[in-house]
Amino acid sequence: MTTIPWLGQVRHPVGAARHAFKITLGKMFQASPSNSTDVEVPYFKSISVQWHGVQLSQEIRMWATPAERRDLAVRTGDLLICEGGDVGRSAIYDGPDGFIFEKSVHRARPIDGSSTRYFWYVLQALHGSDWLDVLCNKATIRHLTGEKLASLEIPIPPQEEQRRIAHFLDAETSHIDRLRAKRREQMELLDERRTAALAECVSLSGPDSVRHPLVGTVSRSWPVLPLRRVIPAVNVGVVINPSTYFEEDGVPFIHGFNVRSGWIDPHGMKFMSSDSNEELGRSRVYSGDVLVVRAGSPGRAAVVTEEYDGANCASVLILRRGQAMLPQFLSAFINSPAGQGQVQLSQYGAAQEVISAAQALSFVAPVPNLAEQQYRVDRLNAALEAQNRVLSKIQHQASLLSERRQALITAAVTGQFDVFTASGRNVIEGVTV
Repeated sequence: MTTIPWLGQVRHPVGAARHAFKITLGKMFQASPSNSTDVEVPYFKSISVQWHGVQLSQEIRMWATPAERRDLAVRTGDLLICEGGDVGRSAIYDGPDGFIFEKSVHRARPIDGSSTRYFWYVLQALHGSDWLDVLCNKATIRHLTGEKLASLEIPIPPQEEQRRIAHFLDAETSHIDRLRAKRREQMELLDERRTAALAECVSLSGPDSVRHPLVGTVSRSWPVLPLRRVIPAVNVGVVINPSTYFEEDGVPFIHGFNVRSGWIDPHGMKFMSSDSNEELGRSRVYSGDVLVVRAGSPGRAAVVTEEYDGANCASVLILRRGQAMLPQFLSAFINSPAGQGQVQLSQYGAAQEVISAAQALSFVAPVPNLAEQQYRVDRLNAALEAQNRVLSKIQHQASLLSERRQALITAAVTGQFDVFTASGRNVIEGVTV
């Protein structure tokens, strides 16, 4: 038994990838012909190569010499591997002739009958490990050079065994992938239910309801008012060079990516000093303010909780707390289909996706009495909490399936079990995760 640093103990023979596959790096992009014999051809770049297959486009083209067109031709069965970006991502080509590939992509072709499909699974095992960070020097922009790929130690069982392993993994991973797809469908259904719960919170259907063109169906007794009549002010977070205030620790400095639909995500949170927070009083936030993403993908809203009372923010709208509308109700309305519809209307014809303070103040919203708002917010919170419990379970199951898929691939390519005798059994059980 041999040990490969990135893979662990291997029962199969081991060798450099170049002993089983011919590795070729693509050509530098050529925007124009260099001589009269050059031809314009479609080509693949790294974004074309996805795990589920190679994306074809006749519109992505560059110039190449007849020799390059011959030597860099992609044919069915070739394994294309990303040299940069998502390093190691790969796909087996199954499409028409006539394409070449640029220098962000490697092509692997079998030597003496080796299986590119087996190599594809080996690369999936590599991609799921931390070894690519070592191999490609994570401190800089990651690149999997041709030499590194060709020198990569991999298990190289006999060709017939390679094909058996690939065939076995095709069947087993397809089963796992179907289960993962079901989990994704369930998460999408929960997202639809969440949207429906938000819509129900800020609307009312019945004999006493009316249809408003911007806010939907509401009670006749609910005033529909522009936000300028409901909230005292709208401020904007730090817009000019917010990075100049970054510190390793200190006061939370909330950015648009922290503002989710209904909550503030601490992941990736930036910080500023207390002195900077004192200096930037207009962008300081307080419990009960509602933050709205103003640029990029504008419109997500979340209430500032006690945890972030006195924090600061960058390039988001700060809807200051008023007396007529509960912040949780206001956030729910902005995140609802009716609120998002007004966000989209404000973007119509705009060169950039940005919401201004003036646009936010012009949004109209239903304003039932505070007791009705509280009742609806409480009901919404109960519905969302129940949905979140279900979502957490589904996400956990999806995570386990991904881990088991990775463990199964690693176990198969390293020879932890005989795929010939394992076919048809529940081989996931007993595989080390």
